Amino acid sequence: MPVSELRLIKRCAEFLGQRQVRKVPADARGIYTLLKYRPKLKTYDVVYVGMAGRSTNGGIVRRLKKHAKQKPRLWTHFSIFEVWDNIREEEIRELEGILRHIYRWDTRAHNINQQRSFKRLTAVRNDNLELWK
Repeated sequence: MPVSELRLIKRCAEFLGQRQVRKVPADARGIYTLLKYRPKLKTYDVVYVGMAGRSTNGGIVRRLKKHAKQKPRLWTHFSIFEVWDNIREEEIRELEGILRHIYRWDTRAHNINQQRSFKRLTAVRNDNLELWK
């Protein structure tokens, strides 16, 4: 039996243009990012981090299509990170929460991605590293 490269992520696709949204499999679930391409700098800025699971009927592709209908278009590209079938919805939410927690103070991240903090993460926070033994 082959061994997986990653425990949580089954496969990913990065820096795809909006036209590629329709090619995303309907049952793909996991984490996605909306990106804004900056041609002069040849870089991608993170606009939004989101998640999609089975409960969202249509998975990641449904969420991306919903974002694509929003005006003005704040993003030009997207990346998707599909999780394995045995990853629970709560685990996907935890991944999303951690990523959004990281970006909450980033001045370049767009305001649609604002989040105060990931409460479950703050419950395990301990900045006194001497107590980590």
